[in-house]
Amino acid sequence: QVQLVESGGGLVQTGDSLRLSCAASGRSFSSYITGWFRQAPGKEREFVAAANWGSGSTYYADSVTGRFTISRNNAKNTLDLQMNSLKPDDTGVYYCAAGERPWARRVIDFGFWGQGTQVTVSS
Repeated sequence: QVQLVESGGGLVQTGDSLRLSCAASGRSFSSYITGWFRQAPGKEREFVAAANWGSGSTYYADSVTGRFTISRNNAKNTLDLQMNSLKPDDTGVYYCAAGERPWARRVIDFGFWGQGTQVTVSS
């Protein structure tokens, strides 16, 4: 199993950048497909980005492609999400997740979750 703890959320303005980090304990990230989801108030949790470190592949939701970058910090054993050109629609609680299905985008495909970190983008 793996335990996940997110950090780095906050309140920013439109156009700003923010970097989220997810610290893993237990099994290494290399054993899983790891990704980020977000949930805005009153909406369902949605896929943001994920990575298969075994193959080196990353994939993104259309809404964040070109603005967000998912990466791994091997030295710190963290999964990071660099978010640039933030928009109010990016507001929500961001969750780190880990699963075993390649190219997964559904919540049900990720069995391990962090507690979430709030990101608020003001207009």
